[in-house]
Amino acid sequence: MILLAGLLISGALLEGAPKPTHFDVTATFTPALRNASGEVAIQFVAKDPDVKVNEVPAPRLKLLAGPATVAAPVRPAPPAKAGPAGVGPGSYLDLTLPVTFPVTLAPGTPRGSHDAKGTVTYFYCSKREGWCRRGTAEVAFPIIVP
Repeated sequence: MILLAGLLISGALLEGAPKPTHFDVTATFTPALRNASGEVAIQFVAKDPDVKVNEVPAPRLKLLAGPATVAAPVRPAPPAKAGPAGVGPGSYLDLTLPVTFPVTLAPGTPRGSHDAKGTVTYFYCSKREGWCRRGTAEVAFPIIVP
């Protein structure tokens, strides 16, 4: 009985414990210039040099509604590549470069500074330890509308 109680308490403590994070993830917004759309740049900084972010499936950014709703433009899905020429397992992002997502401001967004929040979902692997996982990170960044 005591063993069972101990296991239940340990399980509850582990569930409440923060999950290990392998990356620091940050986001910045660059406003639209002339005929180009604005973009959100996501930067991954690995805490372990052995852990890599997969190219496929690509990282995704989901923005939450707020005073400055940012909506991703409609883009056609890229055609799937087949055979050895396509990107496959073991293809990783170059983390010295940010991953960018084109975005547009919601019509009628007032001038000034607005807070934006979102969630980045990505997949990453450790070759040394032989595992792959799905990661998520909450991001927040200011949007300045001139």
